[in-house]
Amino acid sequence: MGEAKFCDDLVLPGMLYGKILRSPHPHAKILNISTDKLKKRAGIKAVITGRDVPSKKYGIYKVVPETLDESILCVDKVRYVGDAVAAVAAIDEEMAQEALELIDVEYEILPGVFDPVEAMNPNAPLIHDKPNNIAWEVNFKHGDIEKGFLESDFVREDEFVTPAQNHAALEPHGAIASYERSGKLTLYSCSQSPFGVLQDLAFVLGIKQKDIRVISPYIGGAFGGKYQILPLDFCTAVLSKVSGRPVKLTYTRQEVFQCTRQRHPMRVRLKTGYNKDGTLVAKQCNIIGDNGAYNSSGPTIIGRAGAQLSMVYKVKYFEYRGLLVYTNNPVGGAFRGFGNIQSRFADDSQMDMIAEDLHLDPVEIRLKNARQAGETSPHGWKATSCGLTDCIQRAKETAEWDLKKRKKVKNRGIGIACNSYISGSNTGHDASSAFVKINLDGTVTLITGARDIGQGSDTTLCQIVAEVMGIPMEDVRIVASDTDVIPFDLGTYGSRVTFMAGKASIEAAADAKKQLIAKVSDLLEAKPEDLEIRGGHIYVRGRPAPEMPFGEAVKACLYAQGGNLILGRGVYNSPNTEKLDLRTGARNLSPAYSFGAQIAEVEVNPVTGRVRVVNFVAAHDCGLAINPYSIEGQVEGSIAQGLGYALTEDLLFEEGQIKNASYFGYRIPTTLDMPPIRTIIVETLDPEGPFGAKGVSEGTLLPVAPAVANAIYDATGIRVKDLPITPEKILGMEGGEERTHLNAKFEGKEV
Repeated sequence: MGEAKFCDDLVLPGMLYGKILRSPHPHAKILNISTDKLKKRAGIKAVITGRDVPSKKYGIYKVVPETLDESILCVDKVRYVGDAVAAVAAIDEEMAQEALELIDVEYEILPGVFDPVEAMNPNAPLIHDKPNNIAWEVNFKHGDIEKGFLESDFVREDEFVTPAQNHAALEPHGAIASYERSGKLTLYSCSQSPFGVLQDLAFVLGIKQKDIRVISPYIGGAFGGKYQILPLDFCTAVLSKVSGRPVKLTYTRQEVFQCTRQRHPMRVRLKTGYNKDGTLVAKQCNIIGDNGAYNSSGPTIIGRAGAQLSMVYKVKYFEYRGLLVYTNNPVGGAFRGFGNIQSRFADDSQMDMIAEDLHLDPVEIRLKNARQAGETSPHGWKATSCGLTDCIQRAKETAEWDLKKRKKVKNRGIGIACNSYISGSNTGHDASSAFVKINLDGTVTLITGARDIGQGSDTTLCQIVAEVMGIPMEDVRIVASDTDVIPFDLGTYGSRVTFMAGKASIEAAADAKKQLIAKVSDLLEAKPEDLEIRGGHIYVRGRPAPEMPFGEAVKACLYAQGGNLILGRGVYNSPNTEKLDLRTGARNLSPAYSFGAQIAEVEVNPVTGRVRVVNFVAAHDCGLAINPYSIEGQVEGSIAQGLGYALTEDLLFEEGQIKNASYFGYRIPTTLDMPPIRTIIVETLDPEGPFGAKGVSEGTLLPVAPAVANAIYDATGIRVKDLPITPEKILGMEGGEERTHLNAKFEGKEV
């Protein structure tokens, strides 16, 4: 209907338009910046360089200062193509763009390094003022890994490669800043974490938090790409202060690709020991992650990539080493799946290889090793509830696995993969809070800090409040966009909103309900414990007829002598989690873990090498399904994103420059690429979750790529370990090993 207003739709009185000048070089010293040519341009109202902004470094983890490595604007050196060098504000976008062309920057080009393995060489150019290019290292060990391999009947070792991926959210990143003479800064930002943006602005700009207001309008997709503050947020704030007028800055699609964040490319070497019956014994994993030029969320992501490997399938001995390496590539950052998707591709691909080595069915080996409820992984993650076995079995039945394995169709294959994922994460704390206000007309307003970025959490939270209050859902509305109004919440990430904000909403609604019943009990001359609210009416227990409509009860309370506003308060910070150790990734990170299994059926054209996914089954243990339709939508969206990662989304780099930075060259799946999807909801009722619910959206992305890879192998006999699985790789045009195998396999076959 066009009624939703996104950040770029907003126009403030007297607003200027901003643009950022970016480095054309992947690595260079800045010798001089001249803005003299801008002085005679009347329509240009402000220009800033790295010398005009605070020099304090920023990043995700302010509590770990050594991870902070990014500046608002570069001062001495640029580290990737697109690094921010200067910013301008003008009366319109065209003039702002022209102003960038009038800024003269003198560079001294430095050698760049674009491969993380090469970046670790002693002679590699240093990207930051550090002894080497290793940005972060994570190590953990559970048991004697060498003993574990000796106890195993067999040991298998494989290497897998996963690529960069763009978030491809429909809405590009944007911000509008208005700096008032009073010193108050208001920022409109399409952020997944408004309070995170507020804290970063205060930290870097030196403004008191009480003087910053962040408003988050409707958000057109994010997937982690709008989790961390970016130069545009800082630049609009500084430009507004310099010009004395509001400033809007919206990234172009090319800037979104090149200058925001991307999924970390990783090289995964996985060594697994196992017995003749298929029981896993020991697992050793080494990952090298391409960090790009700055840390962003990388230190946690590289740790999470290893930690989850011991959660899906049981293993006694486990060892992990993760290296996050600086390169002169675009910056890696938070992306749906948060490091798990890379290692899950490796782990579930290798599970099929192990099954083939032992002549076992891929489903059978997964059932044998599946995590069970009540167990704790070697890494300390506690499965308070777990429906993984049910997910595998129900997916198998729905996909007709045995029949399709028995009656093989030419050029068709079927593959399975599994997953586990967190429901919130304790990186120091993981708090959500909420208010529930009962209004005079009998409606209820939920005030929450949790942001809906398209996943439908606003609806789910309103459902939760309506259920607790005993009123129709249409009588509940939600406010969730303004840090001057809403209570604190860490943001939308880590599949935490339904769980964490849902628990806070339950507490707030229960508090408001308790206050209302306490006041009404005097009017009805009944004990509070004898009253209940159902269907928008107040009942006395044991009596079939309602005593009073909900709205009348509210009015009676407010109008009564000594009456006051009913405002329920709720806060939730899980008591069952432990603070994440960034160096080891250890400890129980989340109050609950979701599980799932997916089966893909593909058809491979033996002449063109094109893969068509013909069927997809996804079984997901989400605890209680509060909103089944929303869950199905999240599963289908995850599968679409996963199919792109598996088959089509291939960012092409040349010396750090993305060569296909548009939707013309970077192919995300469309409706024409999507197969029929059957979603199976497995309910396990987690003891800690809101009504037993757990997280949904991120975990359902993880098994897609390995399920498709396993299905392609089943169809062709070709094992591709390097994503995306393009026709060129299937036809053997890339890599000698596949070429020899495939030509023999497909020789003489027809389309």
